[in-house]
This record gives sequence, structure tokens and C-alpha cells, in this order.
Amino acid sequence: MDTPVTIQSVLKEKRVFKPDPGFVRQANLRPTEYRRWHKEAERNFEQFWARRAKEHTDWFTPWKKVLDWRLPFAKWFVGGKTNISYNCLDRHLEGPNSWRRNKAAIIWEGEPGDQRVLTYADLHREVCKFANVLRSHGVKKGDRVAIYMPMIPELAIAMLACTRIGAIHSIVFGGFSAEALRDRILDAKTVCVVTADGGWRRGQIVQLKKAVDQAVEGDSPVKSVIVVRRTENEISMTEGRDHWWHDVMHDASTHCPPAKLDSEHPLFILYTSGTTGKPKGILHTTGGYLVHTTVTSKYIFDLKEDDTFWCTADIGWVTGHSYVVYGILANGATSVMYEGAPNWPDVDRFWQIVDKYGVTIFYTAPTAIRTFMKWGDEHVKKHSLSSLRLLGTVGEPINPEAWIWYNRVIGKGRCPIVDTWWQTETGGILITPLPGSVHTKPGSATRTFPGIFAEVVNDQGEPVPPDQGGYLVLTRPWPGMLRGIWGDNERYRQEYWSRFRGVYFTGDGARCDKNGYFWLMGRVDDVMNVAGHRLSTMEIESALVSHPVVAEAAVVGRPDDIKGTAVAAFVSLERETKASEELRHELRGHVVKEIGAVARPDDLRFAEALPKTRSGKIMRRLLRDIAAGETSVGDTTTLEDYSVLARLRESEEA
Repeated sequence: MDTPVTIQSVLKEKRVFKPDPGFVRQANLRPTEYRRWHKEAERNFEQFWARRAKEHTDWFTPWKKVLDWRLPFAKWFVGGKTNISYNCLDRHLEGPNSWRRNKAAIIWEGEPGDQRVLTYADLHREVCKFANVLRSHGVKKGDRVAIYMPMIPELAIAMLACTRIGAIHSIVFGGFSAEALRDRILDAKTVCVVTADGGWRRGQIVQLKKAVDQAVEGDSPVKSVIVVRRTENEISMTEGRDHWWHDVMHDASTHCPPAKLDSEHPLFILYTSGTTGKPKGILHTTGGYLVHTTVTSKYIFDLKEDDTFWCTADIGWVTGHSYVVYGILANGATSVMYEGAPNWPDVDRFWQIVDKYGVTIFYTAPTAIRTFMKWGDEHVKKHSLSSLRLLGTVGEPINPEAWIWYNRVIGKGRCPIVDTWWQTETGGILITPLPGSVHTKPGSATRTFPGIFAEVVNDQGEPVPPDQGGYLVLTRPWPGMLRGIWGDNERYRQEYWSRFRGVYFTGDGARCDKNGYFWLMGRVDDVMNVAGHRLSTMEIESALVSHPVVAEAAVVGRPDDIKGTAVAAFVSLERETKASEELRHELRGHVVKEIGAVARPDDLRFAEALPKTRSGKIMRRLLRDIAAGETSVGDTTTLEDYSVLARLRESEEA
């Protein structure tokens, strides 16, 4: 019998940060209650989630059964009826919370510097009007509406309007190409598209309406296109199909009672990349997702009535769905939206916004943090940041040195950091510290949220010992989980439930230390088999970034006749640091010192910048193609800066 294969974990991090006693005293979930929650969930996780649902969400009709689990298909809060728009808006305008009607729901800043504030009453009025607009254009319960917009308040209004009438929204990131938009429109059989003439990105207009025109030409299910006037660039309007937002909203009624929707009514489809190259439409439903995002928002971010919460993600990604709009508004908090790039017109734009609006909770990606590090501390030090009280990270594992910088420079050593792990498929956060209750370790997402059950297993699906790398799986269903892939249940089974029997395979590598802390090691397809050793690219990247002159690093594998896979590293240096053969040799030696000779990069290329998506994630797939010497690369529709590819191709080993 073959020996089970595991992923080798070589990252060693021993620093521990205890919660500040002052933060503990005011925390929404204190240590004693946190431990009680975990015990409660272990005894009966269905009743645990049922109790949270009753405490934090409103229902028109109570559920008859908490969970109907027929592997791999789940139904949560069966028979219950609710509405997410109602939970995000109406309940803040009536009863004991009616004072919130004049509280800021969304604070918005456009890239050019224009600003808007929508109170809960304002947002409710606009959502009701647009819900009626959708109905007047023939959109019915269960119909799909594509939303392809910049980060402007109308994006949140459109998605909440869909939820109000039971339409299913499919938000397509505004940086995607016309072809990518068309694929998603056709797959979901979308009947209506909501867009804008354009959006601002680094001082340039992103031509959104032009892309929509290309996406819906020819044989298309789209009957209506509704266009927000944002950039006032010249666009074409097709009579009978295209309508200006301001025109259709002018006389729309402000009265639109929320539909009483079944807990399992489809809420949204969000397309994400798949292993086959064909985007897959991840389907989420109403009740379970509402409960999951509402509860995790309140306790992971320690939300208080006077908090101003800023998640920097675009709403085109699941992070924006869950923690710019739904989870934050369901708690009656204030959510900041920003339209543009973090370095426009200056690299301190984010810190200007934090001080300007008194942001108290700041949630961003490790890639952004490493970019801020590269730009230099002096840009941060221009600003007070005294309003901040909690920081978060999302999107990928954070290397310890970036965590330490975030803690020291942005948080001034006084803000707890919640390093959160989750996926488009999970709907909400699953592994995270609870601020005030959990000691943090730089680079670790720490423990599962109460009611979530995860393990690290080997190739045979057997749990591995502490500190041994393996595959991260989820052993029980959870409320926010995806309900399938739109129109393809078999693909859903194969991609998530076939690798290990009876459990959900996340696709991520991880290890769990002796304290029960999870250390995420990135996607399994970012794990390399080097001369018989399975190594995590994230850990080698972390070793490189720990060198003082390295701003950012990406590691991929390339085919090698002898090793099977060779380690290829792409390194971006701090300003004022010049690339040299001596530095290349030094960095290779640094990896050996930090990890061991097995992880020494075979190739090490210096790069001014790394290819990233518009959401800030490094496109390692493109780097794999470049490292392998491919003359062409795969899909680049999400690439932020195409000139990066040309410069990378020119970089060669000295």
C-alpha cells in the first residue's frame, strides 16, 4: 500500500500576540462566551446556528427544520421565509431601531473626489424605487439580472433591489472583458443588465457601456439595459432596450413591500474561475447566507453602533457581496465604498480616506498590504489613522512580515488583526481569530469560527498529526455554503465532494499546529512536488519577503527533467534597491537559511511589478506560463496592467 502523501510545511513562526485587556472588556464575544459557543456548537451545531439565526435575523415565517442534509446538497432553515433587503433596510427603520433611519448606511467616495452619503432611509427609498423599475421592465421573481458597474452606490442599490423582489443577481466585476461578461450572461440566461456609461480607474474611464453593447449583440436573452450616468463619456443607446437610470427612477414609486422568500430561494450567482477554464456560477441562497454573513460580521469585526467599516474589496467579488453590503448593512453599521485605485492620484489615498471619514475597521488583502510596504512608511505617517481600532485581511494567506508591518505601521500596535480565511463558495468567513478572545500568531488564520468544522488530511483523507501539512477539508455543512454550480450539479459533486468521501474539499493546503491553529498554505495547485518534496509556494514567498529588500514575491513551479518541478521565483524589490547577480545569490541563500536547501529557487527573476488581477491577487497562472517558457499565456481578462507581462518576458536569468 502506498504511503499517504502530505504537503511539507516549513514555515516556522513563534510570535504570539495576546488580546489587549481594554479590547477584551468591550468585545462583542469575550473569552468565556467564545469557549461556550464552541462547546455549544460541538454538542449540536444545528441548534447553535438556529439560535444565532433567531438572535440576529428577522423572519416572516419561522423554519420547520434547521438543516436538511443530503450529501452534497444542503437546505438550511427549511420552510422559513425571509428577505435580505428587509433585514438590511426595513428593520432599521421601524421599532426599537427606528433611530437608524438617519444613520449613514453607505459613505461613498469616487476616485475624482466626489462624495455621497446615503442614510438607511435614503437607501431604503432608492432600493424600493429601483425594485419597481425592475418589475416595470418585466423582471420577475427568479429572473437573473446581471450587474456590471463601477463601485458606486447604485451598485448596492441594484443588488438590494433584486433581493427585494426575489430576482437573482449576477454581479460581474467591472474590469472583466465584454467576452467574459457575455459568457456569464448566456450561462445564467440573464434578462436585464444594469451598468454605467463608465467608471474611473487611475484617472481613466473604463468603458462599461461599450463592453455591454458588445456582450449583448446578436442572439442574447437580455431584454433591458439600464445605464447610470457616471463618467458622462459618449455612449450609444439602443432605443427600446437601453434606458437611463435617472429617467426610469424619476417617477418610480417608493412603495415596494419586500417579497417573502423561501429560505432556499436563490439569492445570487457569482462566477469564479474553474479548473476546466470555464467559469463556474457559484449559487448562494437566501436564509443561510443571511445568517452566516450577519453573525460573522458582528462578532469577527466586533461591530458597534458607532463603527465606520471599510472593506476595500470591489463588490464584484464575494468579499464585497458579504462584507461591503449584506453582512454590514444587516447589522445596521456604516459601510464605506471607494470607487478607484489605492494609488490615485497619490499612494496615500487609502490613508486619506481613513482619516477623512474616521474609519474604525479596515479590511483589505495581503497583496495590498505588501504593496503599501513597498511604497514606504512615509506615506502612511502623513496621516493620523487614530480612528482605527481593528484591522482585517482577506483573499490569500498573509506572510508574517506583512502581518507585523500591518500591526506596527497601520495599527500602531494597538489594533487587533483578524486574518480571515474563506472562499466564494463558503459565502462567509470560516477560519479567523475572534478579536478579544483569541491569541494571534502572524501568518495564521487561527481557529474555526464556532459552528464550523475543519480538518487537515492526507491523500487518503486521514487526519494528519499537528504541524504536518495536508489538505483542508470541511467535515460538516454550514449555513453560508454554496448550494451548487448554476446548471451543473455533476460539476459541483466532482469539484468539491469527490476528492474525499463525505467532506468538502476546499482546494487549499494547510497545517494545524499543536494549539489547533490553522496555517493556510495556498491553493493545492500552488503546491509543488520538488524532487519528491511537496512544498507550498506561499511559504517560499514568505521566506523571500522576510528579506528586508524584497517588497513582494511570487513563486511557481516549472517543469524540470530531473526534479519533476523546479522552483521559479519572481521578486519585486523595495525602492532604491537595484537588482544584481550578488543579490540574486543572496536571496537564494536567504531561502535556504529560512526553509532549507530543498526550497532554494532554481530561477529567480527580478521584476518591477507582478501581474495582478484588478482585485489585487497575483496571477500565478500567468507566471507559471512565463516560467515554463510558453510563447503565449492563458486568459488575461482580469489582468490589471498588461505591460507587466511584456517586462516579465524581457527579464532573464543573468
